[in-house]
Amino acid sequence: MKLVVTGSLGNISQPLTEILVTLEHEVTVISSDVKKQTAIEALGASAAIGSIADVDFLTAAFQGADAVYAMIPLSFTEPDLGKYLRRIAKNYVQALNTTKVKRVVVMSGWVADLIKSENLENEFNSLEASVTFMRPGSFYTNFYQHVDMIKGRGLMGKLLTLRYSGFWALLTGKTGLLMGNCGGDDRIIFVSPKDIAVAVAEELVLMTEQSTIRYVGSEELTCNEAARIIGTAVGKPWLKWVLLSDKAMLQGLKMAKVPEKLAETLVEMQAAMHSGKPLENFHRNHPKMGNVKLTNFAQEFARVYHQN
Repeated sequence: MKLVVTGSLGNISQPLTEILVTLEHEVTVISSDVKKQTAIEALGASAAIGSIADVDFLTAAFQGADAVYAMIPLSFTEPDLGKYLRRIAKNYVQALNTTKVKRVVVMSGWVADLIKSENLENEFNSLEASVTFMRPGSFYTNFYQHVDMIKGRGLMGKLLTLRYSGFWALLTGKTGLLMGNCGGDDRIIFVSPKDIAVAVAEELVLMTEQSTIRYVGSEELTCNEAARIIGTAVGKPWLKWVLLSDKAMLQGLKMAKVPEKLAETLVEMQAAMHSGKPLENFHRNHPKMGNVKLTNFAQEFARVYHQN
């Protein structure tokens, strides 16, 4: 099959490309960075260098494809996250319909249906193709955003924002605490990007006419359990994840000079997770859990942590 993978050589797209090439599919990887071309080709794939903000480029890249994996990288320079997501989603829809691609796998999030103003899934309803919306939990790789803050490098007494799909927190290097309006004993689905890649690969080659939603997870833990696993791996077993009120979270984000509308969206996302509704939806769909546990990832995280 001729398959197109967006997301360059990111945490999901690289292992996804490796899986698809191993299965002897013809794979094209879209990247905005020309420096990635050599690495993409080394994996056995072709590189298409351009921007997903360019509809003409996308249309050319999708020409003749049997299936496309479509993801939209989060932008933290955009003051209105929802507007940005909808704009890029519309680019995808236009290019996919023009090229008559029959199978599309869209990266979404496990709170997507609960954040109506930011639900990019709605933008794909006009696709003339079968679609699977991937709804993964909170990525293990989000913890990489914490390295400097866990070490307290120049952050004594300072609250800074952390970012990534479904995982927003505040961390103070002075006390070794994770903080957010989702935290403490709230139960979260965590997931390895490698397990997501396996699931996406399965969906891409499933040439069904049905549109579906697929939840993806690797392990269910409380926020404090996850913090303790990561903390133990780096020699800080006291690491805690403190639950803040929505108001305190919003104030912290504003202090960190996060644009107001974006800050409100981040608080809404965490509030949805704190409500437990995403977890209910996850279990209602009876997804098969992946194989990579947080303790496995924590060893990988610790190596990176101690190298910095």
